[in-house]
Amino acid sequence: MQTLLTASQMHDVDKFTIVNAPIASIDLMENAARAFTHCFLKEEFDIHKNIAIFCGKGNNGGDGLAIAHVLLLNGYENIKVYIVNFSENESTDFSINLQRFEESKCKKIILNKPSDLKNISSDIVIDAILGSGLNRQLSGNHLELVSKINSLNKKIYAVDTPTGFFSEGKLPNTYNGIKAYKTICFERPKINFFFPESIFATEKYEVVKIGLDQEYIQKQDSDFYLVEFEDIQKIIKPRQLFSHKGTYGHALIIAGNNNTMGAALLASKACLHGGAGLTTACIPNSGLIALNTALPEVMALERDEVTSAESISSYNAIAIGPGLGISDENEGLLEKLISLNKALIVDADALNILAKRKDLLSKIPADSILTPHIKEFDRIFGKHESWWDRVETAKAQAQKLKVVIVLKNQFTFICAPNGKVYINPTGNPAMAQGGMGDVLTGIISAFVAQKYSPIDSAILSCYLHGKAGDILSEERAVVTASQVANRISIELKTASLID
Repeated sequence: MQTLLTASQMHDVDKFTIVNAPIASIDLMENAARAFTHCFLKEEFDIHKNIAIFCGKGNNGGDGLAIAHVLLLNGYENIKVYIVNFSENESTDFSINLQRFEESKCKKIILNKPSDLKNISSDIVIDAILGSGLNRQLSGNHLELVSKINSLNKKIYAVDTPTGFFSEGKLPNTYNGIKAYKTICFERPKINFFFPESIFATEKYEVVKIGLDQEYIQKQDSDFYLVEFEDIQKIIKPRQLFSHKGTYGHALIIAGNNNTMGAALLASKACLHGGAGLTTACIPNSGLIALNTALPEVMALERDEVTSAESISSYNAIAIGPGLGISDENEGLLEKLISLNKALIVDADALNILAKRKDLLSKIPADSILTPHIKEFDRIFGKHESWWDRVETAKAQAQKLKVVIVLKNQFTFICAPNGKVYINPTGNPAMAQGGMGDVLTGIISAFVAQKYSPIDSAILSCYLHGKAGDILSEERAVVTASQVANRISIELKTASLID
């Protein structure tokens, strides 16, 4: 897992690296400039393009000056550097790089006020005005200058973070900072890059290594961790000789209604491909023909047979909700299951029943997994004005209820009972179709049945679910839930292979 840090913590990492590498801070800045430029050149390889670099007088501006120097060494000649002189203070490394820059032939323009910015003809803008650590919205001269830069409608590359963007914490309802095409950030992505509001600040980001102490970064105390492929490989348990269907558990999927049998089929199919030894679908009688035709490997159970401790004792995982429908009967079914005190995977309409019956929420068995999307989450836990607040609530409720909350989005937040948040990086907009949540529920059920811990089941399932969609989207504009379900076993095999 990559430990994700706040701006303050990253500043401490800089200082630790400088002392213990050892490396001079100006040389670390040079590393950052070379890493930024290497990434930049992968897309902007036309050395004849006009580039405007806006540099504040702090270390972010020092990075910008160093980047200008490295670009000159790479053959770029049409570079203008704008020094944003809105403060008398300047960092030591900015001063050193400014002195080095004066020796070059690159044109420098001093901006004492926003109105000094005139006649911009550049093709590309590099934003190095203000770095990370900002915790209030732009105002005054900085706001006016940034508005002018945005109005140029040029492709903007931000250095480490867009000017005006908060690296962590609640993002304002209205963003007024730099609107970057791409942010090239140093060593770790900013925590807020994973929140939906970040789309207004940067269309995408890429992380480059600059030589900071990785061991020290990983030791820092953080609530946020980014899941990596290596983590998935470590979690997966390879199948052993002489194992059998009983080895891999029995999952029960309580799903589907007369008009929504597709949800039950999708969840059951995903459970099969996720590796459960046995899968049983608890569905209405009206769905039996569809189930037997589409998924002959899946057994069926009538709804009225799943209401006692004896009837559920043979199941290693129980999921409820996909396509279930909201009715008094299903409300009673969920209440009865909760009373049996066996961990559940709760999704879709089962979550909507919880929103209606908040008294049941506090009775949810420990080690259960809740998988809400934004609307389901807010119905249960109240309306939220920002994603940061929503994730904070999910963290708190996961701890309070002793459950795992899988808060689904482009980057899914997996909130553990210990207060940690694991961010899943896989998945893409091609997967924006109905049924994806049903598939995820089925995969989670498969891993719980195989006796993975609740948090490992959630992490594995979210990663493989998104990864299947990523591979499929390489040749498709739209990816269906059925396609993702069918591919899960392939991604599971890929992750099982040790390089």
